Amino acid sequence: MNAGLLLVLVIAAVIVLGLVITAVVLLSRRGRGSSGVRSGSTAAVHPIQTVQPIDTSQLITSPLSGFSPDPVPRTASAAPRGSSGADEELISRRAELDATAEELAALRERTTTEYRDLQVKADALMATAQTARAEADEEARARRTELRDQRVDLERREQRLSDREERLDAEARSLEERARHVDEIKAQLKAQRQALVEVEVEQRQVLERVAGLTAEQAKAEIVTAVEHEAKRQAVLVARDIERQATREADAKARTIVVGAIQRVASEQTSESVVSAVHLPGDDMKGRIIGREGRNIRAFEQVTGVNVMIDDTPESVLLSSFDPVRRETARMTLSELVKDGRIHPQRIEEVHERSKAAIEQQCLRAAEDALAEVGISDLHPALVPILGTLRYRTSYGQNVLKHLIESAHIAGLMAAEMQLDIAQCKRSAFLHDIGKALTHEVEGSHAIIGADLARKYGEHPDVVHAIEAHHNEVEVRTVEAILTQAADAISGSRPGARRESIEAYVQRLERLEEIAGARDGVEKVFAMQAGRELRVMVIPDVVDDIEAQVLARDIAKQIEEELTYPGQIRVTVVRESRATETAR
Repeated sequence: MNAGLLLVLVIAAVIVLGLVITAVVLLSRRGRGSSGVRSGSTAAVHPIQTVQPIDTSQLITSPLSGFSPDPVPRTASAAPRGSSGADEELISRRAELDATAEELAALRERTTTEYRDLQVKADALMATAQTARAEADEEARARRTELRDQRVDLERREQRLSDREERLDAEARSLEERARHVDEIKAQLKAQRQALVEVEVEQRQVLERVAGLTAEQAKAEIVTAVEHEAKRQAVLVARDIERQATREADAKARTIVVGAIQRVASEQTSESVVSAVHLPGDDMKGRIIGREGRNIRAFEQVTGVNVMIDDTPESVLLSSFDPVRRETARMTLSELVKDGRIHPQRIEEVHERSKAAIEQQCLRAAEDALAEVGISDLHPALVPILGTLRYRTSYGQNVLKHLIESAHIAGLMAAEMQLDIAQCKRSAFLHDIGKALTHEVEGSHAIIGADLARKYGEHPDVVHAIEAHHNEVEVRTVEAILTQAADAISGSRPGARRESIEAYVQRLERLEEIAGARDGVEKVFAMQAGRELRVMVIPDVVDDIEAQVLARDIAKQIEEELTYPGQIRVTVVRESRATETAR
């Protein structure tokens, strides 16, 4: 397209150039005719002057080279006066020719420049076309190579597919042959099974005639014998496992528990439900009673305790099952006796001061206990509740001291077992906090204490240990088990708790009755203050396995029927003797 445009431009330039040349020739001829006429008319005056023709080739080559500034030489003396008009016309024509020559030169220069630009563009287009053709050739070669590779890959895949089809056909034929063979074997097995069933029926009938028992009866006897033997073997295995576990557990537990008990030194119990107030003299008893018993009635009504005045010299007894109320009354009476002024109004004033003092003492006791155990982040609402345990007892054992002791024991055992010491101590310290609440809150102290701890944001493991320390909830954590152990150790250590002689004797008698009611028992002895029960059995009636079962049954019955601190060990003794007389 660019080459065609170039050719059109060249033709247009040639045509324009031809038109310009034609115009110049015509103008030149017109100038010659006019000059000849003029010269004829003046021939008589002037000589004929010859005008030089214009070379058009030079005009095209150089527009100014074909003309001179003065083409007709003339002199001032020879030039006639009448030739001035022709000269001016010739000069004007010459100027027109010069302008036309300049236009042709400019046109030629533009044409040349455009031709060069078109030539450069044509060269660039040719180079681009060659590059595109080379790239197309290269891409075509790559496509042909790729198609060739794909054709080879397809041929290879077709070959593999044909091979696989042949293998599958062979395997299908083999499977059909195997299926026919399996069907034949199944038919043979079916026939053999039918024959075996018939033979089994015949044998069963023969055995029933020989043994005189039916198949169900024989099966029941076999099952009974196998069950008896299995139970015996199970008992033997269980006994071996229990003995091994007991030996290992006893050794480890004994080390941990004995170490904890030896490292905790606590005083023995001495609390009771009666408090004694010493008097400076027996005449003070009359002042306590007052006129017609007015003072003692007012005192009992305000404090809520019973005042017992007997023949004991210089002492008065205060009786109440509420230890906080009894201690408040004791402080009130002591201050009244010390002051000497005893009347109803004075009793009320001193009692209010004593209640405030008791609250401060409870709060101080709780803070001291927390500091001793190492707990610093207890909820402030639990501190006064915990402090009331300073005046509460369980089987004569002070509850707050019991909590402190249990916390120390749990911490020692947790350290031996590499557990969280702080968590275990906290669980053991708060396990009896439910005992601080009165009868107005229903439920066991374990559940009440757990609800109280949960209310004030204690950790779920601590709450679980509190509610599970009496097995009212199934134990799920190690902290709960250690809390139970620490509670049992603190309550069962010698001198920790006390019980009445009547309850103690009844418990020992009941222990001997439970063991003596068993078959094969010869003698029963309650030993170690009721903490061990030794049972002597008749060796001809009770064998070793039955002795193990007997010990387990007795221990289970004791757990279900009796209430006791700590634990009771049941030992069944079976002794065989062989006696001969030498004569």
